[in-house]
Amino acid sequence: MATRVARSLSYWNLSTLKWIPIPSKSASSQVRQSQLLHGLSPTSRFSVITWNIDALGALPVKRAKSLFEYILEESRKPDIIFLQEVKSDVRVSLLNNPNVREAFFTTDAEDDASFEDKGFATMTLLSSKRFAPSLDSQKEGDGVEGEEKFVVGPVSRVELPSVFGRDGLCVDIIPPSDPATYYRLINVHLDSLENLHTRSRQLEILANSLREPGCSGGLIAGDFNFINPGDAELIDKNGLADAWLALHGRTDPEGPTWGVGRIRVPGLNPRRLDKVALMGWTPEEIEILHPGSVDVPVPGGDSKSLELSDHSGLKCTFTI
Repeated sequence: MATRVARSLSYWNLSTLKWIPIPSKSASSQVRQSQLLHGLSPTSRFSVITWNIDALGALPVKRAKSLFEYILEESRKPDIIFLQEVKSDVRVSLLNNPNVREAFFTTDAEDDASFEDKGFATMTLLSSKRFAPSLDSQKEGDGVEGEEKFVVGPVSRVELPSVFGRDGLCVDIIPPSDPATYYRLINVHLDSLENLHTRSRQLEILANSLREPGCSGGLIAGDFNFINPGDAELIDKNGLADAWLALHGRTDPEGPTWGVGRIRVPGLNPRRLDKVALMGWTPEEIEILHPGSVDVPVPGGDSKSLELSDHSGLKCTFTI
């Protein structure tokens, strides 16, 4: 059985000017009490952007800052953000970003334990417009179109069998309309290279966590690193729906998200490594977000264009 390490979401407190962990132990009872008193229903349409931001490229902090500005542009600003390959200094940069502090709850603000002895890790951010630390913290008309927000539940990292020390970053969310249940958001960066057996076991463990007692489904999204022919069967095999295939079918070149527009050695063609897989939810839209570039100075007073990531991002809108 996979080990689950408790973590937390944190919010930026304007009084203390610190990131404060959100307690989740009383969330279910708070939702139940509010439902009995007010009969409120949640909004059920959400958007997620998932992006491997490339830890190994040059100037990771500068690239991440530009990429995050792109993600938060009003035309695409999501409710949920999954990031993979976040280096420790990029984590600090995100936590110091005023736009993050103002508008998001974030994982891994309490400490950098998930980044110790690793080159990078995952981070998840939830919009404070769509989610609340408790029902007591909500104000009338505070949510989208005045509807009540989902409540943040427990946060954890599921340790997986992995050559690279990978895990599944889980955030539970509780719908006010049904306090007896919860949904789970899982941010993943599955093992790389030829480790098909390892990826198969990793996805099986995470998909089974969406079937735990009380959990009514959710999503697994991120960098799946599917590079072998056998990988293509794993999502369906685990009772998940691949959002891209559900909406676009098996198109050619099948929506690649890695290596797009790059010159590669033979055999390393663009691939669809990044995915959104759903259980019990309905995908409505999905699009590929290409990373763009940023100009950086070089000796001699000139500048060169630096690609923000070797991955493209995905934005998926879904209904519960």
